[in-house]
Amino acid sequence: MQFHSKWITTKDFIDSERIDVYRKELDLKKVKASEITFSHSYFRNTFNAKSSEKYIINISADDYYKLYVNGRFVCQGPANSYHDTYYYNSVDITPYIADGENAIGIHVYYHGLINRLWNSGDNLQGVIADIFCNGNYFFGTDKTWKYDTAREYIPGKRVGYDTQFIENIDFNMSQPGWNTPDFDDSKYEYAFEKNNDEHIFCEKAEVVDTYTIKPKAVEKLGADHYFVDFGKEYTGQFHMVFNGEKNQKVLLLFGEELQSGNGKQVRYDMRCNCEYKAECTLSGKRDELLFFDYMAFRYAEIITDKDNLDAESIDMFVRHHRFDKKPSSFKSNNELLNRIWDICTQALMVSVQETYVDCPTREKGQYLGDFIVTGVAHMYLTGDSAMYRKALFDFANSCRICPGMMAVAPGAWMQEIADYSLLYPYAVLKYFQYTNDCKTAEELLPVIDNLMLYFKGYARKDGLLEGIMDKQSLVDWPMNLRDNYDFNLSYPPTDNGCHNVINAYYIGALTHVIKIKELLKKDCRNEAQTLELVKGSFLDEFFDRESGLFTDTAVSMHTSLHSNVLPLLYNIAPKSSHNAIKELIMSKGLCCGVWFAGFVLDALATSGAYNEAFSLLINESERSWFNMLKEGATTCFEAWGKEQKWNTSLCHPWASSPVIFLIEHIFGVDAASFWDGELKFTPHIPKGLSAELTLPSSGKGIHIKL
Repeated sequence: MQFHSKWITTKDFIDSERIDVYRKELDLKKVKASEITFSHSYFRNTFNAKSSEKYIINISADDYYKLYVNGRFVCQGPANSYHDTYYYNSVDITPYIADGENAIGIHVYYHGLINRLWNSGDNLQGVIADIFCNGNYFFGTDKTWKYDTAREYIPGKRVGYDTQFIENIDFNMSQPGWNTPDFDDSKYEYAFEKNNDEHIFCEKAEVVDTYTIKPKAVEKLGADHYFVDFGKEYTGQFHMVFNGEKNQKVLLLFGEELQSGNGKQVRYDMRCNCEYKAECTLSGKRDELLFFDYMAFRYAEIITDKDNLDAESIDMFVRHHRFDKKPSSFKSNNELLNRIWDICTQALMVSVQETYVDCPTREKGQYLGDFIVTGVAHMYLTGDSAMYRKALFDFANSCRICPGMMAVAPGAWMQEIADYSLLYPYAVLKYFQYTNDCKTAEELLPVIDNLMLYFKGYARKDGLLEGIMDKQSLVDWPMNLRDNYDFNLSYPPTDNGCHNVINAYYIGALTHVIKIKELLKKDCRNEAQTLELVKGSFLDEFFDRESGLFTDTAVSMHTSLHSNVLPLLYNIAPKSSHNAIKELIMSKGLCCGVWFAGFVLDALATSGAYNEAFSLLINESERSWFNMLKEGATTCFEAWGKEQKWNTSLCHPWASSPVIFLIEHIFGVDAASFWDGELKFTPHIPKGLSAELTLPSSGKGIHIKL
């Protein structure tokens, strides 16, 4: 895609050279730090227009923009991406246009730190926009635009993994009306055109939805103290109007939960390594607070030294990718099951932003492992395969760094996890089965072939993978939920041996590649031969024929949950061993992380043990979705309980596998039902359960009542 207009930037960035932040994770290359961080800039221009005409804007910025027309917020973006496969947004701004003079304002933010969310720290900053009138290019960004620094934003503490700066706002420095036609911009500077800009635009991405919600409860705890509860955890910006005195200070605290034993005090120093504590300095005029960056929280406290706050003005600007709850629904006669569905769907809704973020608090990054749960569940509930397809290409584009794929993509943080990379063929297969999109599958096939070739480079003569020293072997997370897996998983790796789980994932990947190629009518004989070799070697290496169970390594007699679930799931285990493996799983229960629990449920159901899988789903032990609810969850947690991980996020959609399990196994919906218009399903309803499911599809929609 080619823009007609110019990339414009500020004088701070016009002469800066791009910093190459991309490398292998264990590469000792030092990345030069960006000299500028937390940069907020206002760009503006005016133009004459007619409200009877149709106006479309194509817009992108680095790192991020918020667009205003005549002082009214329009949209924000773009989805973060690598600079040479960069996204843009296309939005109809006709409803915001007035007859005569109009103003367009663009708030551009450059973060400047290396992290999992932003493709930042690279010295690339600025904005580009084309405006079309009735389909013809009208005008866009160039050196006639003006800009100024948004000085009211004062950087506070870094939170998460350098993911976000807390924004302290000094309203004495604000510029009310900067994005309106009548604003005096005589003190603004003219923007700089960057003729050597390196962005290459690939395709447009959908902007996030934004809307306002009111609190469920606002309680005045004292003359200078308010407590706010939004009822559930949401992602967005806190919004409030102040009418206070000049230089009056207002302290704002946000959190996912309350302080233990302290009534209405918010736990703002959150478990997930985010300290949501901000301060505002009032101007003595009408001050409207709306943070730029988003946070995820349920509760808020507002503390000041004057009795002059207006509680009626408190609300929240929620933001997330399009998620209409009406096309999808689930209800049953099991209240626990209904509540599990609810916390999973709430987490899915608020955690999918421009990417499938692993959590909207600490990392805000798109992890490949998280994506195979979040992406599939979100696609089922929303019918939105375009978002899923975009994520597939995000990870494909990360192969610029390593053909074995990055664990986080996009983003400037370099992390590599071998388990996650080997799940990429599964992710592509799920998309293909759901959409029947042969073109995309064909386009991604070379990426998959190169990925498999990369891992084949670690194969022994018997086909098993050994000595993967440049990527982490995860097995499960957190570390204390690996069921004492008997292999040194330190990182950087120090053990170049051969172990069960990574080879099980390799077999799974080969299986999924074969299925993709069969659907595309491609030759898959090489993969089939490799699969037969590796399966046989896997049994020789890890299978204990006496017990009928699989060991973690060839030299260990330990039989972890993980080493037995995957052979059952990927059809490696002999039929004669299935009962022994199922007994092992049921005796251990969900002694794993919430992410891996999805594999446990899937393995049991795939082997025909539907009732056993369902009993684990609704079990009431300390390792269960029940336990999350017991501890007050409104979105599913990162771990089974708040204290079961040292930095637990209380909103983590990688725990939403119950949505997938119920759709695919309990209701037994065939993936083709979503695209060919004919409902195909084979239910496996546990005794005593009645349930009803509605899902969107490209046909008439899916509705099943059992």
